[in-house]
Amino acid sequence: MHFPAGHTDGDSIIYFTKSKVVHMGDDFVRYGFPFVDLESGGSVEGMLAAVDKMIATFPGDIKVIPGHGDLSTVADMKSYADMLRESLKRVQNGIKQGKSLDQLKHENVMAGFEKWNGDFITTEKWIETLYHDLTDHKGEYVKHN
Repeated sequence: MHFPAGHTDGDSIIYFTKSKVVHMGDDFVRYGFPFVDLESGGSVEGMLAAVDKMIATFPGDIKVIPGHGDLSTVADMKSYADMLRESLKRVQNGIKQGKSLDQLKHENVMAGFEKWNGDFITTEKWIETLYHDLTDHKGEYVKHN
């Protein structure tokens, strides 16, 4: 299945029906906050849409192979989707209030998500990704849910 605008604009998710295994590619990772390649057509909202669709589509007992990390479950994907959804909401709310990227970084807008901070995508980098994905890069909100 092709899900445009997740990790990149060319993401595929493969479901092996007989073995009840799904390979999520980089739309679902276990190393922490994900890398969303905005320059290659990726978006956090697209990534969340793909993960939500897979959670709703597949049986709860499937095995999930992430793009990076340990074999996972639907429960792991739900936790990941919750993080994506809440992260988006927090940065969207800040942008709508007229806050700058620097303000969002300094306000600890990702409080409670410390376990997602990683060596590859740090909390600061994740806030930057969300901010740039949701704005015209000047701080004006351009995405609509």
